[in-house]
Amino acid sequence: MNDRLRELEQKALSAVEKRAAYGPDIDLNRYRNVGEHEKIEALESLSRQAREAAYMAGIEQNLERTAGTYMQLDSSVVFEQVQRAYGGQLELLSTDEALAKYDGLPEYWWQAVPVDQDKYTARVALNQTHGYFIRVLPGQKVERPVQACLLVAENFISQNVHNVIVVEEGAEVQVITGCTSITGVKEGLHIGVSEFYVKRGARLTFHMIHNWAENFHVRPRTGVIVEEGGVFVNNYVLVKPVGSLQTSPSVYLRGKASRAEINTIAYGMKRSVIDIGSRIVLEAQDTAGESISRAVADDGSILYLRGMLVGKTDKRAKAHLDCRGILKSPLARIVAIPELDADSSPECDLAHEAAVGPIDQEAILYLMARGLTEDEAVATITRGFMNIELPGLPEALRRQIDQVMEATLHRGL
Repeated sequence: MNDRLRELEQKALSAVEKRAAYGPDIDLNRYRNVGEHEKIEALESLSRQAREAAYMAGIEQNLERTAGTYMQLDSSVVFEQVQRAYGGQLELLSTDEALAKYDGLPEYWWQAVPVDQDKYTARVALNQTHGYFIRVLPGQKVERPVQACLLVAENFISQNVHNVIVVEEGAEVQVITGCTSITGVKEGLHIGVSEFYVKRGARLTFHMIHNWAENFHVRPRTGVIVEEGGVFVNNYVLVKPVGSLQTSPSVYLRGKASRAEINTIAYGMKRSVIDIGSRIVLEAQDTAGESISRAVADDGSILYLRGMLVGKTDKRAKAHLDCRGILKSPLARIVAIPELDADSSPECDLAHEAAVGPIDQEAILYLMARGLTEDEAVATITRGFMNIELPGLPEALRRQIDQVMEATLHRGL
């Protein structure tokens, strides 16, 4: 194990100056790894600003409605709790604790994401500030969601987390991750390396809500490995301004009849630069994937919408990509980049739809004729456009997302 850790460290060191393939390049020297906080006994012990930020990022305050809760504030794990009823069904630890408990997590540590992918993965490997480890035991169906909040409370913090989720054979779980900063934080950096492992016949439904500040930079790096009959569902929501965000989760369908569904809602505001996508790799017979994205570019924002479907099996497999965007401002920009790659896969069926355009003026006039103002009509149409089905979304989380969406759509009305 020590040899492997040394090898990972050397690979990370070789990539400390390696720019990412996409997204604006960030000067990492602007940000520091500090922000130590003491553990708390209950979420009520957090400051009002911290509780409000967590709530707006989808974190349930009533813990009786959850199976477990993990809270990280800047560089510190301040709260981790599994509800008593779920003690025999799942584990919830910081990744540092999991590394010590499981002798370095050799099956999972840097197995789904390359440690030398770019300077952001390298920074996490060399300067990690915790992250969460969730493991659902074989055959367990966890009825209530597990939630994790990664919160930034100080300016110019570099939060470098490494998360691992393992859903053992035949198990099922929903995970809600809320990543956010409190009011008053103007600038910072969040790098989240996440590795998910969905075992044979298991199901992971993962909801990620991002709610950052206008000058915040965000670099998630996610890899998912799905075994035979496994199902991975990913719902991502960003409806607040951000300095820049660049992410493109890679899902590897390695087991027969495994499936992946990725749903993305992104709203660009102010001068946000958002480069977001997904990559589904079909590696086995009867695998299936779907990626759906809805994006709105307002103000002077720029959105790059990437999607890649890769067929790497000579057996039957099928995947579909649906990417649509609305330009609300003459200063905004959307670039849609769908890719299909049939790599020696004669029986792979890969398809895509992509469309970018303005809001239909006839629809606006129709609503105005029924008493809405022009701004109200635009907000109504935009809300309908972004209202895609997010499978498995808890009702409480849906209400929170709707609340943030309403505030976004009605700003300035």
